[in-house]
This record gives sequence, structure tokens and C-alpha cells, in this order.
Amino acid sequence: MLNILVIHGPNLNLLGEREPDVYGCFTLDDVNKQITTLAQQLDMTVRIFQSNHEGNIIDFIHENRKWAHGIVINPGAFTHYSYALRDAIAGVQLPAVEVHISDIYKREEFRKISVIKPVCIHQVSGKGINSYLEGIQFLENYIKSL
Repeated sequence: MLNILVIHGPNLNLLGEREPDVYGCFTLDDVNKQITTLAQQLDMTVRIFQSNHEGNIIDFIHENRKWAHGIVINPGAFTHYSYALRDAIAGVQLPAVEVHISDIYKREEFRKISVIKPVCIHQVSGKGINSYLEGIQFLENYIKSL
């Protein structure tokens, strides 16, 4: 059985309220329910975590590094500037998939830059909740191919 960390970064707790034209009308609870359902179908265990605080996300990664086989992370705005988060992902040496609900490449210029992507095995962007689900499936296939 695979153990996967699913991490939601800043402001994702406001899904359903925050810019529904960009992020949709679904809530973080909706996202987590679909993640949990998929994990059960794939016979994997997920630990889901959301924080608006960079250090809390880094601590979560560190604390779970020996339990987890991989990470699926939506770093939110940390995508564009958090070298500390990038270093945490690189440091634990777990395969990671970066996901985004919106298509970061069709938004403001600053959103097109990800400092997280270079330490990830894959990135999924612009598919709503399906970005998470595709990211989990990609990670599962990657780990099983090792």
C-alpha cells in the first residue's frame, strides 16, 4: 500500500468563495472527498493537509518524510517564490507532483514561474479538481514503475 501526502497551500481553504470564475465553485472539502475516494480505489493511504503558513507545510513534509512514498502538492502562491518549500521537497527525496486548479500558464506573468517544478517529477495545471486526481494517478504509476 502506498502512502501519499496531499498538501494544499495558502488560500485553498477559501475554495468555493475565492474567485469562483478562476477556481470554480467546489470547496476544499469537495476536493478532499474526491481525493479520498480515489485513494481508496487505488488502495493507498493519504494524509491531507492544508495551511496558509509556509513553515507549517515544511514541518508537515519533514514530519511525514519516513511514512510517505510521495507527495502531491498545490503550493498556491508559494509556487512562485518559496525556495524554502522547494528545498524541503528536494531535501526529503520523495517523488512529488505539483498541481494547480487553474492554468497558471494562462494567468498573470508572475504565476507562470514555478520554483517548485524543478524538484517535481510532474506538474498538472488547469484541470480543476482533476489536477489533483491526475497528479495522484501519475505519482502512483511512477512509484510502481521504480
